[in-house]
Amino acid sequence: MLALIRQDRDLRVDIVRGFALWAIFVNHTPGNWLGYVTPRNYTLADATEAFVLLAGYAAGLAYGLVLDRQGWFFAASRVMGRVFTLYVAHIFLLVLFTAQVGLSAERLDAAAYLDELHLDPFAAEPYRALLEALLLRYQPSFLNILPLYIVVLAMFALAMPLVRRPWLMLGLSAALWACARVFDLSLPSWRGEDWFFNPLAWQLLFFIGCALGYRPPGGAPLSVPWRPWAGALCWVLLAAGAAMTVLIYFTWDFAEARLPAFAPYLAAIDKASLHPARLLTMLALTYLIAHGVTRDAPWLRRRPALVLALLGQQALPVFCAGIALSFAGRLALEADDRWAMQVMVNLAGAALLVGLAVVTAWYGAEKRSPRRATPPLPTPAAGDTR
Repeated sequence: MLALIRQDRDLRVDIVRGFALWAIFVNHTPGNWLGYVTPRNYTLADATEAFVLLAGYAAGLAYGLVLDRQGWFFAASRVMGRVFTLYVAHIFLLVLFTAQVGLSAERLDAAAYLDELHLDPFAAEPYRALLEALLLRYQPSFLNILPLYIVVLAMFALAMPLVRRPWLMLGLSAALWACARVFDLSLPSWRGEDWFFNPLAWQLLFFIGCALGYRPPGGAPLSVPWRPWAGALCWVLLAAGAAMTVLIYFTWDFAEARLPAFAPYLAAIDKASLHPARLLTMLALTYLIAHGVTRDAPWLRRRPALVLALLGQQALPVFCAGIALSFAGRLALEADDRWAMQVMVNLAGAALLVGLAVVTAWYGAEKRSPRRATPPLPTPAAGDTR
């Protein structure tokens, strides 16, 4: 299994992305006790921020190389090919998830599933709901990360030449993020509901990743050097964020009663338009991990870390499977949430995700390997008339 892992890449990126995918599966499974130990309970950023930042890093690294070698048009066409793959994956996941939840709601007489996961339009207006879903203007719960990824990757296809001027790219991206937040700008959606993840705001995190991932020919990549005072500031920021997260998730009544002037600020830390506190938290984590873990750290090539790296390298199928498995895990935990079922749901979910990653990695390796040449037919000997 571990031989299928591509170790020519920066394993830190793959390991963090693999961890984020595992956290998405756990966090999307209501009643899962492991959800209490995932980072979303102790930092203002969670797996989504890591997923988007690292997606941008991978895009800047891979497509930036194509841009420099073959030009913008060819690189943009490669990016749009990836956009199409993501769109097909999103539609497949939408159909699978809708069928899974709808059948469960019917068999278990639990119509609340449809309402809670925002799938009730399929019961009221199925044809319109399907059309709006195809246009990405309607996104049920848990099915809003891939549309975000699709839009920001399409934006990257247009803005790709700017990757050679990273500070200009980041300045324009930050300006768009600020306008989206100040003027409440977003993409159109069905029934007047905003996108759960506003692409006009979240693109900033993606383009930060692009700037960090791009490797200019003959030049040094964009980097922020280590400074002890900056590291200390990051730790202070994370500690303050941890305190605020605990107040939000675990002691909100206390915050409202004892901190009346501070509670409105906590309530305003939104995820939809990437609140500055969430953005700074993700950047602080990135700074500390990038400087605190070297690319050749021995533990990165030990078995547990390599399993996470395998998940990270097969992110798209693992993500889609994690969404479907999270609802199956929810049904199991609603039937019995004692420790034995908790262990079974988490072990089975992790094993299935790793198994899928193994299969897709093996298939990808087979596609990349050169085909064996067909041996030529033997030449008949002179006078052989058979």
